Amino acid sequence: MKIAIVFGGISFEHEISIVSSIAMKDVLKNELVYLFLDSSRELYHIPTDVIKSKLFSSGEYKKFDKVYLQKGGFYKKGGLLSKNKAIDYDLVLSLMHGGDGEDGIFSSVLDFYGIPFIAPRTEACVVSSNKFLTKGYASSVDVKTVDYKYYTKGETVEVNEFPVILKPVKLGSSIGVSIVKSQEELEYALDVAYEFDNAIIIEPFIPGVKEYNLAGTRINGEFKFSIIEEPQKAEFLDFDKKYLDFSRTSKAMEVDLGAELNAKVKESFKRIYNNLFEGSIIRCDFFVIDNEVYLNEINSIPGSMANYLFEDFNSLFTDLAKNLPRKKHIPITYEYVNKIHASKGK
Repeated sequence: MKIAIVFGGISFEHEISIVSSIAMKDVLKNELVYLFLDSSRELYHIPTDVIKSKLFSSGEYKKFDKVYLQKGGFYKKGGLLSKNKAIDYDLVLSLMHGGDGEDGIFSSVLDFYGIPFIAPRTEACVVSSNKFLTKGYASSVDVKTVDYKYYTKGETVEVNEFPVILKPVKLGSSIGVSIVKSQEELEYALDVAYEFDNAIIIEPFIPGVKEYNLAGTRINGEFKFSIIEEPQKAEFLDFDKKYLDFSRTSKAMEVDLGAELNAKVKESFKRIYNNLFEGSIIRCDFFVIDNEVYLNEINSIPGSMANYLFEDFNSLFTDLAKNLPRKKHIPITYEYVNKIHASKGK
C-alpha cells in the first residue's frame, strides 16, 4: 500500500506538521509519497529519500515538481505534447496540524474530489478544532469538561479567582496558552492569545491535576485502543515540549489506573469518537479529578499519529486504511424536473 502524506499548510503549526510527517518514515512500513503544501497553497512532491526539515526553511523544496489536485487525485504537469502524469498512491494521510488540516479545509477538498483519506471528516474537524464547540459536543455525549468562560475580542473579561488558564479557541500545541496568576498578568495573556485568535476560553487552573492520554479508532464498529499514557509532569506542556513530541517514535510507558478508571477513560473516548470521527485515529487528553474523568482536548490529527501509544501501529493503520467510511451515493435522476416539464406538455 502506497501512502501519500500531505503536510504543511497555512497554520501556526506548519513547522510541527513538517516534523511530524518526516517522523513517519521511521513509523510506517508502507511506501510513502510526500506532498508539501506551502504558505502560498502550492503543492510540491518531495522525494522521500531526500526529505529533511532544512528543505523547507531554506525554500529548497521549490526545486521539486509542483503538484496539482483535480478529480481523481494528484497530478504533475506533463511536457508540451504529453498529458499530466498522475501520482501513484492508494490513499492520503493528512498530517497538517492546525489550520488547513485539523480545521477541515483539506478534508473537504479530499471529500469533494472523492479521494480516500485517513483524517477526521469535515464535521469532526469543526467540532474538535474549536475548544468552545468541543465543550458543547462533550456535554451532549455525557462527557464531563472543566468549567469555562468564553470571550470574544473586545469583550470585557472578568476573572474572580486566580490562577486560571487562558487559551485561544482554535489553536493546538499550547500556542498562545498562558497560566494567569494575577489580575496584572491577565492583560498581557489576553494580548498574547488575541494575536492568534479572536476568541478565547478561560478555565480554572488546577495545580497537580492528573492528565492521561488515550488514542484509538473504530474499525468495522469495533474500537481499537492504545495504551493509556501519563504525559511528562509540568504545569502544562508548552509549545517547545509539544514540538519535540511531534517527532516522537519511541514507545510510551503504559499507566494502569485500575479497572474502574481505565474503563471510565475508555468509555469517555468511545462517547467522543462516536460516529463523528470515523476514518481517523485521534488522541483524547483527559483529566482525572476526584476519581472522575474530564475531557481536556481532542487531538484529531495527533503528532506522529500517536504511533508511540500503540503496540502495533502498522497493523492498526493498515486495517483502518482498508475499512474507511464511504459516502452514500446520491443518484441524480432529474425526476421532478421531468415531471414538471411533462405536466406543462414540454
